[in-house]
This record gives sequence, C-alpha cells and structure tokens, in this order.
Amino acid sequence: MPSSNLLHSPGLLHSHGILPSQAIAGLVEAGAVRIEQPLATDQIQPASLDLRLGAKAYRMRASFLPGPRSTVAERIADLALHEIDLTNGAVLETGCVYIVPLLESLKMPDGVLASTNPKSSTGRLDVFTRVITDHARAFDQVEAGYDGPLYAEIGPRTFPVLVRTGSRLSQIRFRRGEARIDDAALRELQRRMGLVSSPDPDIAGGVAVSVDLTGFGDGIIGYRAKRHTAVIDVDKRAACDLLDFWEPIPHRGKNDMILDPDEFYILASKEAVHVPPEFAAEMVPFDPLVGEFRVHYAGFFDPGFGYSPDGMEAARAVLEVRSREVPFIVEDGQIVGRLIYERMLERPQILYGSGLNSNYQGQALKLSKHFR
Repeated sequence: MPSSNLLHSPGLLHSHGILPSQAIAGLVEAGAVRIEQPLATDQIQPASLDLRLGAKAYRMRASFLPGPRSTVAERIADLALHEIDLTNGAVLETGCVYIVPLLESLKMPDGVLASTNPKSSTGRLDVFTRVITDHARAFDQVEAGYDGPLYAEIGPRTFPVLVRTGSRLSQIRFRRGEARIDDAALRELQRRMGLVSSPDPDIAGGVAVSVDLTGFGDGIIGYRAKRHTAVIDVDKRAACDLLDFWEPIPHRGKNDMILDPDEFYILASKEAVHVPPEFAAEMVPFDPLVGEFRVHYAGFFDPGFGYSPDGMEAARAVLEVRSREVPFIVEDGQIVGRLIYERMLERPQILYGSGLNSNYQGQALKLSKHFR
C-alpha cells in the first residue's frame, strides 16, 4: 500500500495520525518495510511493528551516532571489537555496548516518519535499547524518505541476556504528519472517556502519571533487581524464578521509599490507564528538574490498552525506575511521567488485549513475561 493510498482508506479518521496495523501490513506488502525473513504471525501490533535481530552482533568500544557523513556499517568497521554469531544464540553481557543489524530495513514513503522504542518486556529487563539509521543525528528517529538498514544498539544494564536471530527487543511506529493531541483535546477526552482513573488529573504537556507506593493487595509495592544473576533468555516465557532475580519491596507503613543510586526498580502507577481504539499513547519522562531519577524506558501503549467495550479495564502503567547519582526519596502519588496521546490515522483492525493474548492487559504491578 503506497503511502498516497493511505489517505483513501474507507476507515480513515484523520489526515494526520499513527498508522494502524492494516496500514503497516500494507507498507510491508509495498516494500516500504523490507524483510529478510517472513514476518512472524504476531509481529504486527495494533500501532507498531516489532523489529527482529539479525544474524550478527558487534561488540563495540562505545556507543555512537553516525552523523550525516557516515553509515552505521562504516562506524562498526572503526569501533567494533569483535563479531558475534547470533544464529544459535549468544549472551550479551552487562556493561557492554552491542550493535545488531536488524532483519527489517526501510524505504520510507514521502510524508511518513517513524520512531522506535524498546518493547515493554525489554524495558522491564533493564536492557537499554535504541535504533540507529545511516547518517542519523538522533537515536530512535527515522526521517521521511529514509532508504536503508536499521540497527539496534543494545546495552544490558542489570541482567545478562541470551538473544538470537529473530529476537524482538524494539518496535517501530509510523506516523503521517502531526499526530499529537494538545492539552485542550486531552481534557475533553478525559472528560468523555476517562484516559486515566484519576478524577482530576494534571494535564500539562500530557496526562500526568504518578507512582503507587501503597501496595497491590499482597503488600508488595515494587521490586528491586538483584545483581550477579543468571542469564535471561529473552524469548522464553515464565522460565525464570522471580526470587532469583528480584527482591520484593514490602509496604512498611510509610508511603515513600528511597531509590538507591544506580539500582533498578519496577513500580506501578497509581492511575489505571485507558487507550481508546482511535488513539495511541506514549510515556515520556517527567521534568528532570524535579527529581534525580529516570522512569520508563519502554514507552508505547497500543490502542486498546486498558480498554474494554464497556469502558476502562484496570491496567496500570508499569514504571521502570532508575535513580541517578544520589539517593532520592519518592513519595506515593508523586508525578513520575506523562502520557502523550496521538491520533490513529484509522482504527486498527486488531486491538491490544485478550484477542491478541497481550502480555500486560489488565496488569497491576507486573514483571516481564520471563518470570514465574
């Protein structure tokens, strides 16, 4: 489906917006998304496409951006320490930087941009991942008209991970024009649809999301990652014992906690989040001037997250939290991020939820799919 035909779809909602699943399938069919291997059956999500690792990884001296004069392959030739075969699987160690060519490449139509983000399961493993294009000046951004390969930069922070050709750590979202909804429209959507469960949320540059430190029925308010653990296979569900990798944090009667420097935590939002089928959302960091911590590496919320035909389905935003140089006290109800909502170009033919066997629909405080 060439991009010019997207505007003639009978289900079109807007002239600008996020491309839905059926349009992404059209991009693949038209060769705008080129694939080295056939797509997996669940690779196209309601508003994004999962990206797969290729056959080789390169251990790098350092992270980099190629800049306007270089390709990523040229920088790999300058900076690679050694090459790793991923066809039978390989372990990526913590504290190292790897570059992996992806099985997908792009020939972007005019007027269509793309952005990338770690998948939810990737962020919950504290695997820092971003996508690079040739001649890029920024990570995770693909310009209209780009014609070339895609590469993943991967940096495991806490757990060593086992990956292989076809493993999916990142996802890409395509958009035509300006899709973001302004604050006035967000307030109206909150009034009509309840984007978050708070009756009067803070809406300024997005919908505020705060942290819940009161517990989730079992007395646990979060998890802190352990160090020096075994390897996690990113493609295996429920293969790891939770207690081998995480320290549960109990509620101890005080609705605050201290984040230790350079430790990794899984917490959850106080608000349930609702993404109606005609919209997509993304979590962005809150103002860095109000706290020495970072929240949420994996930020895409697909259409249908927290949604049911009868209204909102309880689904919290899981927060991947890392403190910076100093200990920092986080209090219950403190704003830690904001949800940016964007219009869909048209309603996706598939929605996030039970029909897709989605991993995190209806979640509260939940670790990644790898733990039992």
